[in-house]
Amino acid sequence: MFQSLAAPALVRPTIEEAEDAVRTLLRWAGDDPGREGLSGTPERVVRSYREFFAGYAMEPVDVLSRTFEEVEGYDDVVALRDVRFESHCEHHMVPIIGSVHIAYLPAKRVVGISKLARVVEGYAKRFTIQEKMTAQIANAIDQTLRPRGVAVIVEASHQCMTTRGVHKAGVAMVTSRMTGVFRDDFRARMELFALLGLPAVP
Repeated sequence: MFQSLAAPALVRPTIEEAEDAVRTLLRWAGDDPGREGLSGTPERVVRSYREFFAGYAMEPVDVLSRTFEEVEGYDDVVALRDVRFESHCEHHMVPIIGSVHIAYLPAKRVVGISKLARVVEGYAKRFTIQEKMTAQIANAIDQTLRPRGVAVIVEASHQCMTTRGVHKAGVAMVTSRMTGVFRDDFRARMELFALLGLPAVP
């Protein structure tokens, strides 16, 4: 069953109630939800919401619970570049589409790289803002793996800005969260940016 771990006290509406809400919005927009082209839309929208917001049904920190210590003394950066994500702005309920770079400097443990991508999915598939999502990803890795440093850099396009409001297409927002050596050591941060192929910004 699709349940929210982010808000355990929340009473989730029934599917029928959710579909009725979509019909209300269609009428408010000025159309007839009973016409042929829209008659199946409420069901499809509710079904798509299950996919768009699947992150509420998982706890991303738990994804990182299985780690490995047999790394033959490896103590350099582990990085995952260009992890694509799709999220939704919590202010206007429209898409945020972009990519995430994740890096950490292991202390004793590493985690499977697919788990890093799943952490991104867990936080992206919720209503959010980019700044919060960036911090959540970094904090989850930092708190679970206890590495010497974590870096999360997010670049995304926000349809709340490109398809409404100021209508400025081609604009990307960049956010970052650094911990440990990546925050405190300028040289380590520059080496990381070179590894990721990013501009060397202080």
